[in-house]
Amino acid sequence: MKLGVWLREIRANFLLLSAVLVPLGTSIAVYEGFFNFLHFVLAFVGLVILHISVNVLNEYYDYKSGLDFNTIATPFSGGSKVLVMGLIKPESAYRLGVVCLAFGTAIGIYFLYAVGWLLLPILILGFIAVYFYTTKLARAMLGEVFAGLGLGALPILGAYFVQTGFYSTLALATSLIPGILTHNLLLLNEFPDVEADAKAGRRNFVIALGRRKAAKLYSALTLFAYAWLAFTMVVRIVPVTCLVAFLTLPHALKAVKTALAHHDDLQGLMPALASNVIVTLATPALLALGFMLALV
Repeated sequence: MKLGVWLREIRANFLLLSAVLVPLGTSIAVYEGFFNFLHFVLAFVGLVILHISVNVLNEYYDYKSGLDFNTIATPFSGGSKVLVMGLIKPESAYRLGVVCLAFGTAIGIYFLYAVGWLLLPILILGFIAVYFYTTKLARAMLGEVFAGLGLGALPILGAYFVQTGFYSTLALATSLIPGILTHNLLLLNEFPDVEADAKAGRRNFVIALGRRKAAKLYSALTLFAYAWLAFTMVVRIVPVTCLVAFLTLPHALKAVKTALAHHDDLQGLMPALASNVIVTLATPALLALGFMLALV
């Protein structure tokens, strides 16, 4: 099987999100005087593997439900269509998803023994987010919330914990920002697929509220993420050097403006989807940079 087909199946371009979350959690620990290189590498590999697992299992279950036969493929949504086109056997995709979940879980179990059992709640929530996202969570209006947890807040807290052995107000306050942004990444990406999702039995905020109200929810949460960052700096929880994360604000404002104006227009919405990806990836990376700059 060609490598390119498998890269499409695992949604390799989407794995960039995992690549910025663990460095952010680690940078917070480094800012507080903690760093273990082995734990950083294991956390990084573990999160990427789990991200592959949820991507592949989502593709498998969307193929089995018939959803991916009805979605419109865009660079940001609609699935890879690899299974729909018969380029990979569904059973092979499922096996890859389960194997990746097992490896990611094994790394988590190592951390339980090496660092502490207070990591267990994060591992349990992460397992639920990976394995039950498509079959349960996305059908119970919990998909966006668990996306924000599983590929937003929890990896940051986990990456921080495996360095320090404890949690902190700083890590929790910072994790809220990528948590909201990842929640919103999924929320906006659901706009093109709302009819197909509803037909397949999914329940999400876009289906429940309609595109217009969902665009307002997206906008409010996006602006709140930046307001929260500003607040945490004003009360001196987060170092002022994290102001660098506001470099993504113009992209966020573009996404908000476009979503509000073109929530019912797929082509018109594309710039918002693109800007939303930039915000979701670049903001955690810039926050990590902000924590490193605070040490200079």
